[in-house]
Amino acid sequence: MTIESFINKFSKLHPKSIDLSLTRIRKLLKKMGDPQNKLPSIIHVAGTNGKGSTISFIRSILECAGIKVQAYTSPHLIKFNERIRLANGIISDEFLIEIFEECNYYNGNDPITFFEITTVAAFLAFSRNEADILLLEVGLGGRYDTTNVVKNPILTSITPISIDHVDFLGESIEEIAYQKGGIIKKNVPLVIGPQDKRSLKVLKKIAYEANSPTTEFSRDWKYKILDNHYFEIQYLEEKMKLPKPGLLGKHQISNASQAIACCLTQNKFKISESNISKGLQQVYWPGRL
Repeated sequence: MTIESFINKFSKLHPKSIDLSLTRIRKLLKKMGDPQNKLPSIIHVAGTNGKGSTISFIRSILECAGIKVQAYTSPHLIKFNERIRLANGIISDEFLIEIFEECNYYNGNDPITFFEITTVAAFLAFSRNEADILLLEVGLGGRYDTTNVVKNPILTSITPISIDHVDFLGESIEEIAYQKGGIIKKNVPLVIGPQDKRSLKVLKKIAYEANSPTTEFSRDWKYKILDNHYFEIQYLEEKMKLPKPGLLGKHQISNASQAIACCLTQNKFKISESNISKGLQQVYWPGRL
């Protein structure tokens, strides 16, 4: 079977395209030896706006520091393979077909959503390739999102939250923040991006109850645009003057700053200012305006 034929079949296994639950994916993962427990260290990112861009900045900065990075993002721009980035690049057609065949064999025709079974495929691919870090983007929400089967990330981060997917997440900003905040894990550091005060209150309450140390925008890190070429980020007591990122737009400076805060909060990376500066300029994330 081709990638397209697998995608066509996987799209028809469940009557709904979205059905937020962790039951089906856990069942299939168990059949396949729980590959989600065999992944490299994970940074898990949720939010409404800027998740993919923030992950792209983190990846670029870490790679400039010589760190082997995998990334799971969605949706794709041109071909499905873009969602699964291994340390040596986007997954090949041959390896993706091999992984899809295995998922298809173990799942059969059991009901499962497209995003669930393809996330299983991604976890399987990541578990079989060497890397230091996996950057994991939430698909929808967070609390019951398919990616939230991972147990022990080394860092979680939540980008700006706004009203989205009200049919699934709730109609108020507080309800949506509660769902997004579902990725916050006990004792795991959390980086919070710019938030409405109502969503911030919800996230801080969840973090407090989980004993999750928080690095919060405006309180612990902030940025300001200096001119047409540079911006400044302050992280705790440290200030850096940096070139504007390769992705255009004021919002991308915010995303880049949150990515920097993530890299500096998880100090196991030992990131230098040179790594950050180079990573911002080399970042590549096509189709974002």
